[in-house]
Amino acid sequence: MSVLARPLRAAVCSLLVLAGCAAVSPQAVASPGCASGGRAARYVVAFDRGTPESSARQQASASCGQLAGYYPQISVAVVTSADRAFPDRVGPERAFSAQATRTAAEQPGVAAAQPARSQLPLSDPARVPATDLSSQQWDMNLIGAPAAHQVTGGNRAVVVGVLDSGVDPKHPDLAAAIDPADSAGCLTGVPDQSPAAWQPTTSVHGTHVAGIVAAADDGKGVTGVAPGVRIASVKVIDDRGYADPEAAVCGIMWSAARRLPITNSSWFVNPWSLSCVRGNDRGVVHEVLARAVEYATSQGTLNVAAATNEAVELTPSARSGSPSAAGKCEALPAGLRDVVTASAVGPDRVKSGYSSYGLGVVDVTAPGGDDDRCVVSTVPGGYAPLCGTSMAAPHVAGVLALLKSVHPTWTAAELRRALDSRATPMACPDNYDLTGDGAQDAYCSGYDGYNGFYGHGMVDARSAVAPARTGLPSPAR
Repeated sequence: MSVLARPLRAAVCSLLVLAGCAAVSPQAVASPGCASGGRAARYVVAFDRGTPESSARQQASASCGQLAGYYPQISVAVVTSADRAFPDRVGPERAFSAQATRTAAEQPGVAAAQPARSQLPLSDPARVPATDLSSQQWDMNLIGAPAAHQVTGGNRAVVVGVLDSGVDPKHPDLAAAIDPADSAGCLTGVPDQSPAAWQPTTSVHGTHVAGIVAAADDGKGVTGVAPGVRIASVKVIDDRGYADPEAAVCGIMWSAARRLPITNSSWFVNPWSLSCVRGNDRGVVHEVLARAVEYATSQGTLNVAAATNEAVELTPSARSGSPSAAGKCEALPAGLRDVVTASAVGPDRVKSGYSSYGLGVVDVTAPGGDDDRCVVSTVPGGYAPLCGTSMAAPHVAGVLALLKSVHPTWTAAELRRALDSRATPMACPDNYDLTGDGAQDAYCSGYDGYNGFYGHGMVDARSAVAPARTGLPSPAR
């Protein structure tokens, strides 16, 4: 699943031109011999770098597809086709359809389709409880957020892109933070700025993530890491909880086009249930996402991602959890080089059992919760606790938003270096036996200042807003 949150006491989680994407009207006629009459599927296609839109359209048409959108900066297209042979025609290592993959799995006798989820109403501000829940926010104390807020809660010029299932714009803790001009729905692979496209429909996930980043510091409900910044809702998770590759590419490219300095991705690309390499189709997804993230980073957008809740080792070339000796586990986008990847810890500052990990992949750690102590944040209609690396990642995005607020001219690379250098180092645990059965539940490699469980350490909001090298105290333990 795309949604990486875990409910309270739940078992480990099973989650336009303005965007540089031309919404394309079909102009070329499909080649004779193309199959028709079947269900059209949406594909993401990686063309050779530098391919102009006209050539991409022609190649798609010749392969029995229609170009629906194109990102010329990275030569990635969204193509629709009713011909099942389309990926073979255009090149099996160039095209992938999450829709077609799921359709094949949903055939009788293989796997049943997921039931539809019920529609969520947006918040009625008058009915949202006004109780101050700050005493339940152990997570904010763990990263020193209250101390940071004595200096600043962030600058409204900073907009954080919440790439997720949509953010409730009527929640009283988020209403002032939502930036409609930078919000968009990306489920088709092409950005749609209509409010219905970027608001939540079936999932509380995006609203919960947004609250961790920027819930208002108003003495009611909860307070985010950076309550003074704004939020762009960029919807990439659909009503069944899937984050398809084309939606992910669209969300990342939209954020780059809108010059959002920070984005949060608390999901991994579907339809795989495990984020492990499984052939050429996975290679296509890696390629298009890597291109999008690389481009976004070059434009000044720093992407934060959750390490996933699969409890697998993501170290490059690691074999843990892989389907074969030739495979490896790779979470996307978390496994990409230019992404800041967050693992999760509980109140005891120990890696949560569900959190994936890996030396060279995890950059920092943050509160995600565990067992009966999850992270309380906003949901449509009120507040709720959720656990997961989904919750850890927006703590990181919030700290980066504070850094950007006090250092507005810093580049993505400078923000990343500051995040790492100002984190509180955390050593590998001497004993990681969570079940008490005498066996280690995971193995932490690395050293005190950088390891596979915690990366460079716990993010530090207080340090983020302080001058460098001041010797200020670490956050409360």
